[in-house]
Amino acid sequence: MPGNADPQLRGEIAHTTAAALVHRARASQDPEVVQRLVSLVETEGLDLVAAMWADSPADTLPGALWRLYVLREWVRRDPGTVADRYRMGVASAPVHDVVAGVVSPPGPADVRAVADAVLSGVYAGDLAVALERAAAFCQVLATGAAFDADHLDVVDPGAAARTTRGAASLVRTAEELAAAAALWRAGRLE
Repeated sequence: MPGNADPQLRGEIAHTTAAALVHRARASQDPEVVQRLVSLVETEGLDLVAAMWADSPADTLPGALWRLYVLREWVRRDPGTVADRYRMGVASAPVHDVVAGVVSPPGPADVRAVADAVLSGVYAGDLAVALERAAAFCQVLATGAAFDADHLDVVDPGAAARTTRGAASLVRTAEELAAAAALWRAGRLE
């Protein structure tokens, strides 16, 4: 949207686009539509998705979608690190591992497959389950990042601090996604 649009208008556009994508895809159940929506960032760019949804609160449909697309993009861009951190965190977060549904031990292709499966679930499955899987995935990654930060502290204290902040951010994202799942189940995620 050109210029600084009215925040209320931006909010309306965010909600309208998110609802249209989710409800239309869920109504059609067309696998090609679902795949196009899963790969939305690759075809349209993260900047476009950010322009639509990045400012949306976490307890809204566009806010939840934004968090899922950012998570998928991180997994897509750095699957090796994500897989390593998942492996580090899985022993300390076994309940979350079961919900996330990642094979053991995960490799880069496996974490990419989970990120795609989560987004596919938004459009063709139970949206609450997809959000809960993403939340669990984030919890395991946060635990792994915390362990990684401990290791990095010896080598590079600056990297350790950034990794610790990243772990805290993943915990917050996990909490937000879990809350969004509860709102969806209650019919209140708009």
